[in-house]
This record gives sequence, C-alpha cells and structure tokens, in this order.
Amino acid sequence: MRRIFITLNVIFLNIFCACAQSNKPASDLDKKVDALIAKMTLEEKVGQMTEVTSDVVSTTTNGVHQIDADKIKEAILKYHVGSILNVSGHAYDRKHWFDVISTIQAEAAQDRLKIPVIYGIDAIHGVTYTTGSTLFPQEIAMAATFNREIAHKAGEITAYETRASYIPWNYSPVLDLGKTPLWPRIYETFGEDPFLIKTMGAAIITGYQGNDVGDKYHVAACMKHYLGYGDPLSGKDRTPAWIPDRYMREYFLPPFAEAVKAGARTVMINSGEINGVPIHASKYMLTDVLRGELHFDGIAVSDWRDIEYLHERHHIAKTQKEAVMIAVNAGIDMSMVPLEYSFYNYLIELVHEGKVSMARINEAVHRILLVKYQLGLFERPVGNPDDYPKFGSDEFRQVSVNAATEAITLLKNKNKILPLKKDMKVFVTGPTANTMRSLDGGWSYTWQGEQTDAFAANKNTILKAIQQKIGKDNVTYEPGATFDSLKDVENAVEAAKKADVIVLCLGELSYTENVGNIDDLNLPEAQMQLATELAKTGKPIVLVLAEGRPRIVTKAESQSTATVMTYLSGNEGGDALARILFGDANPSGKLPYTYPRSSNSLNNYYRKNLENGNPDDSHGYNPLYEFGFGLSYTSFSYSNLHLSKPDLKEGETLTITIDVKNTGSREGKESVLLFTSQLYASIAPDFKRLRGFDKIDLQAGETKTVTFSITPKDLAFVNDISKTVTEAGEFKVLIGDQTASFNYISDTIPDRSGKL
Repeated sequence: MRRIFITLNVIFLNIFCACAQSNKPASDLDKKVDALIAKMTLEEKVGQMTEVTSDVVSTTTNGVHQIDADKIKEAILKYHVGSILNVSGHAYDRKHWFDVISTIQAEAAQDRLKIPVIYGIDAIHGVTYTTGSTLFPQEIAMAATFNREIAHKAGEITAYETRASYIPWNYSPVLDLGKTPLWPRIYETFGEDPFLIKTMGAAIITGYQGNDVGDKYHVAACMKHYLGYGDPLSGKDRTPAWIPDRYMREYFLPPFAEAVKAGARTVMINSGEINGVPIHASKYMLTDVLRGELHFDGIAVSDWRDIEYLHERHHIAKTQKEAVMIAVNAGIDMSMVPLEYSFYNYLIELVHEGKVSMARINEAVHRILLVKYQLGLFERPVGNPDDYPKFGSDEFRQVSVNAATEAITLLKNKNKILPLKKDMKVFVTGPTANTMRSLDGGWSYTWQGEQTDAFAANKNTILKAIQQKIGKDNVTYEPGATFDSLKDVENAVEAAKKADVIVLCLGELSYTENVGNIDDLNLPEAQMQLATELAKTGKPIVLVLAEGRPRIVTKAESQSTATVMTYLSGNEGGDALARILFGDANPSGKLPYTYPRSSNSLNNYYRKNLENGNPDDSHGYNPLYEFGFGLSYTSFSYSNLHLSKPDLKEGETLTITIDVKNTGSREGKESVLLFTSQLYASIAPDFKRLRGFDKIDLQAGETKTVTFSITPKDLAFVNDISKTVTEAGEFKVLIGDQTASFNYISDTIPDRSGKL
C-alpha cells in the first residue's frame, strides 16, 4: 500500500494514534482468554458468536419498551448469546439505556461463566439512538472540512456519549469509497478519494478508541463495510459490483489498511457481492487479505442477516445451514443473525459433523473475548451514570457547530452577494427549508430518520435559524414545493417579489440503505420548476443544497446568484448555515466528491487522462464542480512552490513547501490540497491523486508556509498483477494554481511482481 505522510499529520498521529490495547501485555491477556475458552462448552462458544437484535429480547407495549424477562433469560441461559444490538423503534434516553444494559448484564452474570454481553450500536454521527446527545455532521460533511482534528474530536465526543449510554461498541466509521453518486449511502462515507477517506477514518478511529479502549470514555470502533460496498454497478444498495482485484487494491483497500494500523478492533463485512462472490463467503477477502495481508486480529462481524442471504439472495448456498458453514469457514467470527437463533443451532450441528473445525470456533471466540476484555466489560459491564456530566453539553454542541461551519461549502458567489446584510428582507422557500430531516439524514433517532423533527424539535431548521439570526419580521416563508410536487407555488412567487433576496432550499429527505435507492439522479422536476418560477421574479436566488448525495441540480444552479452546499450537517447545521449566510462565519468547506453536471456523465476526479476528452469531443470531463472546490469570503494566493530536490531516490524523502497568503480583508481558513501526477507508467496513470492536505487559518494579509513530505512509496500504484510498485519516471506536484516537476530515479528496475 502507498504510505503518505504530512509533517503535521505525523505529529497528530504520534500523539493520538492508539492500538486499542489493554493495560495488560497482550500475551497475558491472550492467556487469560485461552484459559476461559478451555472452560467453555461448544454451546457456550457458539453463543459468543451469535448476535441478536434488541427486539428478540424485548417487548413494547403502548409505545413503552422493556427487556422481557423470559426472552432475555432464553437468550443468555439457553443460547449464551454474546452480543445484542440496535434499538426497538427509536432512540431512548440515558435512563432507559441504563435499565436496558443493566438488565442484560445482570442476566449474563447468571450464566455459568458470567461472560458479559457486548452491546453494539450505529453511532455514526454522534450517538444517534440516545435522546439529548450531540449529533454531528454526517461523514460526507466531515470530509468537506478537510480537518482531521475535527474528525478526531467528534470521535472522542461520540465515544464519550456512547459510553454514557452504557454501550461499548460503535459500528463506525464507514470507510467505503463513495464514488457512485446514485448509491444511497454516499453521505455515510468520507467521499470519493482513498487518501481523504483513510486519513479522516484513522482520525475518527483514534478519537473513538483513545489510548485505552477499555477506559470509561472510549469505545471499540468498527470499520465498515469491508470491502467494495460503495460501488454497485446499478447504484442500488446491496446489489452486485464488478471490481477487478487491481482496482480493489488501488482504491478500496487503503482506507481499511490504514484503519487496521490505527488499531480498529472490529470490522463489519460488505453485504454485497463482487465479481459474483459475496464477501461474506470470500475466504480470499476475509482471511487471505484481511488477516494475512492487513494483519487484522479483531472481530469480523456480519451485517444484518447477511449469512442468511447467502442462501436467500445470492443463491450460493442450497440451505441456511450450508450458508453458515460457508461464512464461518470464510472468516466470519460473529453473525448478526439477528432475528432468531438458527445460526446457533446450525453451527453446533456443523461442528459435530466435522464441517466446521473446533479450531475455527476457538479462533473466532478468542477474538470476541479478547475485545470484551480490552473493553473492560468483565470488570465494568455497566457504566456509572454520574461519570458523564458533559453528555449533551454546550461544550460538545459547539464542536458540532464548528464542524458544520467548516463543512458547509460555498460553490458560487456572483457579485459577492454573500454574505447577506442582516437588514435585508429574506424570503425562504423550498422543501428542505423547514425540516431537520434534511440536516440530519438517516441514522438519526431512528434508522431512516423519519422522526427527527419530533426528536430534534429544540434544534433550528434552516428557516428557524435565519429567523433567529435576523429577526422574524425580516423573514417570510412559503414551502413552494414538497420533495416531488409543487405546493402553492403562486404564493411563493408573490412572497418572493416582496423580498430583497430568495433563499431557495432544495435537496432530499432522510434515508439510508435500500430505502434510499433512486432510479434518477436528477432532483425531482417539481424542485426545478420552483427554481424556474422564482427566477422569473428577477430577485437574486441563494440556492442552498441540503442533500446526502450529489443530485443533478444544473437547471436550478444555472439560475442562482449564489450556491451553498450544506450536505447533511447535523443538528447544528441550520445555525451554522445562518452564520455563514449573514457573515458571522467564513465558509471553508471543499467538495469531497466530484459534483456531476449531467446524470450520464459521472466521473471521479482521479479519472484517466483519456477521459479528459479529445479536441473534437465536446462530451469529455465537465463536472458542475470539481473535487476539492470551495470558495471563501476572503481570497488566497499560492506562491513559492519549492521541492527539496529535483530527483527522488529509493529511501529518500521529498520535502515540498508552499506559501499561502490571505489576500482578502477578513480572516479565513483554507484547506491546502497536494496532488501528484505521474506522466507515464505501465498502467495508464490517473490524471492526478490526492497525496496530502492541511487546513490552515490565516488572518487578513497573513502568509503561512505549509510543508508536506513524500517518499517513493507514496507514489506507488497497483500493477496489472496486483502488486504495489513504484516506477521510475517524471512526476508533477500540483497545489492550488502552482505546479512543479521531479523525477523518481530507481537504481534497480523492479520486475512486474514488484521484486527487484
């Protein structure tokens, strides 16, 4: 794998990167685990490999949820279940979480060996299933900050509040490559670039896990969804992908390799299939690559019902029992069954029949128990409610405000219409203007986020935030349209005529997974019609896009005076946007993906050179906005790009410096992005690749020198026989509008295998 280092990043990782280890030496802990395994029956071992959802052990009557005494007794004492996940319906408050976890762990203490249950939850942008928690921008917005320190801090706070909910296991981060705009989980990723994903992913993992994953303020991270989940051919969730091994290793694998190095304790597996092979059935991916090459030693957990789907969907197993055999032998340690106990029964039968070895069972159970020990669950199965006074605090909320502010991306600002004056008459309209669902997205209080307006009623929608910022008397509102149909558009037009400026809020409602599948990347026509009717008034339009993926908005965007991307910026996104619209904050976000102009012209920025188009081809690379694009209310100039040497050799480091000056009249933050291009290689080289980034804060007139470091390994690529090589040749460095060249010179020429 390529290894890229930035000077400041090295310092950051040295301070924060931890390997999620217990205070005890690993060998002592391994012996402790082995001693426990030696006491266990086959049934107790298989129980540890079984994970069921909360509904299996719960009852809900008239909206009141509780752990059912008979059901939890059956789960623990009969099936020896090792893990439980999820919520029943919607988010709980902390007191109810305490009751839930205490009841479960009390029952676990009645089992023969008193092994605690490990509870897991999807806390993917804060503790999404606990009321009163701090909800951050979704990962795609976090990526737009290009600020690894913010990702790390959000990870720390999320871990704190997850432990404050008495839960030690977080199914996050998503490390999938968000390269297919149709895919409904784009917003859960850190974007389309492998380097950006792996850098932000490592930062949030070290935030989750800290220096000791077993302390009361940190949780086990779960990197997901290994591997290749984010590039289905159809763009639909959990549908087949075609990804050659070379391509997989070049683009999809690096974020997971980096996460393993950052100490991620668990991994969740891709629900789909690649090249006809479901990943849950791939010994090559789960054992040869994940264990053999990446040296991952934590828990590999299936996703929801995905072992069953080997039989029901993928049709590679004739029976459910055969599906269990295939998945466990491939390398799955824990099955998110999650609705009943068939996995438990089938696996016991398979061991007795000799179709799954006891060695494989012991291996899986060792990994599970090791993580439980590392998390401190044997000593502290339930946390102390008094240990978390900062839960939902204003201190934590302010971090979310800052993250949203740094994420929001200014894409257009004709005639410098933004920032708006606070005494202007503002007309707010559009389907995303007055709902928290378009700020939080899915995984917010419920799976689909459909109850967010109720749970986040004390938070500001875009409309409410603007009203608070400049006063209700200066703001009028008409919806103008729902998400897919016009609504009283005549009233909207009349209101717009009386205003100084129109803030038009378009985009999407909340969704995730297959519920978010779409057949057309274009936003619904009703939203485009609303934009057209408003444009006829002649009033300037500030287009605000609140969406989880880059929908085609070219028609509406062409009629705007300014365009602002909010992504899914979390509970504080409305306030952050209002601060930016009216000049109390300066936008600094940059796009973490390529924003398409047309629905049938979908390219990533690291396209091949031939995709730039020929001189006689008018249909080449022509996105609406490029990866890394974002404006500011101030201006920056780049100069004095300097390389420490003209030639780079094996074992050497190339130091790159660039001066960045704030040439405007106000303070601003700038994300400095370093790209390289290889002119010629044995594999058609990418047009350019991100190799480093750093975010700096500059006062008006201030200049800072930013330093990057590159080694030959950073320039490597995966060749046609899946080997990582660095080939001699000429390279270009691109930072802002500055370019420079250097040569990589190899004393020896590697053969195609990468060997000298």
